[in-house]
Amino acid sequence: MNMTPLASLSRRSFLKSTSLALPVGLAVPDWLRAEEKSTAETKVAQLFKSLNDEQRKTICFPFDHDLRSKVDNNWMIVKQSIGSVLDKNQQDLVKQIFMDLHSEEYAEKVLGQVVYDSDGEGFEAACAVAIFGEPGTGKFELVLTGRHCTRRCDGDSVEGAAFGGPIFYGHAAAGFTEGPDHKGNAYWYQAVQANAVFQGLDGKQREKALCEKGRAEQGTDTVKLKDQPEQIDGLLVSELSKDQQGLVDKVLADLLAPFRKKDAEEAMKLIKGHGIDKLRMAFYKQGDIGDDKVWDVWQLESPNMVWHFRGSPHVHCWVNIRQ
Repeated sequence: MNMTPLASLSRRSFLKSTSLALPVGLAVPDWLRAEEKSTAETKVAQLFKSLNDEQRKTICFPFDHDLRSKVDNNWMIVKQSIGSVLDKNQQDLVKQIFMDLHSEEYAEKVLGQVVYDSDGEGFEAACAVAIFGEPGTGKFELVLTGRHCTRRCDGDSVEGAAFGGPIFYGHAAAGFTEGPDHKGNAYWYQAVQANAVFQGLDGKQREKALCEKGRAEQGTDTVKLKDQPEQIDGLLVSELSKDQQGLVDKVLADLLAPFRKKDAEEAMKLIKGHGIDKLRMAFYKQGDIGDDKVWDVWQLESPNMVWHFRGSPHVHCWVNIRQ
């Protein structure tokens, strides 16, 4: 019988093959212990330490720099792409960080979306990264951007903010203008669940929930929170029956599904802290692709949260959740 030499196993495959089978009393190698504890945050620290002076001048900023809190639908946080600033090992580390910020179920699909939306340039050429602060010595945050992508890794440095601040995700799966079924879109399943809520509403509830026109996309201002509840569109979740509220819970679960457990749990804690019953859900007539009354544009919003899903002409999602 042929046996694979231990030396030929990668650390990841070795970890998988031995994590449940190490003999009692056998010392765990330092690198294996580090692999077990490795998180997106530890990889940010590893990336930071690997940077030379020239690289730091390009992608490193003070923690309180205004650029850190910016979000947009298609932008480079620095002019230089990941591939033009970082070496191959560092580029791979950034990709690992991106993957670690997403759930195991969705990570590959979300990476595929970013690559697809790069118009053939690829992840390294179409995305940019910046690090604010210094990992290991205080507050820090890595921000990764590109087309249909703003993601953050902050190690809870940004207090009272889910995901470390506002994020963006989206997908143009079948050209700039998608069809009513949004074939191949990585995120359309979220709108399908949201429309299940609308279908469960009675006539009067639908009148409150259905609005004319969604918010304008204005970069960071798109996710600006509104202090006064009366400024917010839609139907209050508190006006729904228990069964209807259960459908809203499913929407929230679907919205959070692509993200790692840590961030999803923090987001839900902040949402519940303000009160799910204080959320308003709105659907918008404008942007109804195919005029089929399956609402492509909709949102959940309260004074401490906005999750705006603009599915026309393709999917843009703007997210900001604060304490």
